Amino acid sequence: MALSLIQKLYAIEKAIRHLSPEEKQLQRQQKSKPILNQIEKWMLKSIERVLPKSLLGKALHYMHKLWPKLTAYADSGYTEIDNNPAENAIRPFVLGRKNWLLSQSVKGAKSSAALYSVIETAKAHGLEPFKYLTLLFEKLPNVETIEGLEGLLPWHVVDDLS
Repeated sequence: MALSLIQKLYAIEKAIRHLSPEEKQLQRQQKSKPILNQIEKWMLKSIERVLPKSLLGKALHYMHKLWPKLTAYADSGYTEIDNNPAENAIRPFVLGRKNWLLSQSVKGAKSSAALYSVIETAKAHGLEPFKYLTLLFEKLPNVETIEGLEGLLPWHVVDDLS
């Protein structure tokens, strides 16, 4: 039952993806909140019926403990239902971390970490990493001020590379 209700929540999110934050919040209040209330009722009823030390019991108690945080997205048009976009953004960085274990030196590992940070920040701002790195390699040698460096940050060059 819970899975089918959760699927309904994700279907609502898919349908409202294109709306403004204000419209999303309104839709979530009208459509998602009643489903969240159903899930909460199911959870509270189920907690009473299962052994607390069972896997399901542990999951239900965890869910109950975090319920306000799990449902907070429905009160906002800016918050997502899950953190999948953030997880996907850091995945390459996490994979790179394994590679740093093979670095020959601390300096090499720090350089790799810095490069991954630059690339992932560029991606997060909708830039194609190769183009952004090319721009940096061309312009960085001529930068002489902090303002010049700040002007090369991804959120300042989006229009130049789009």
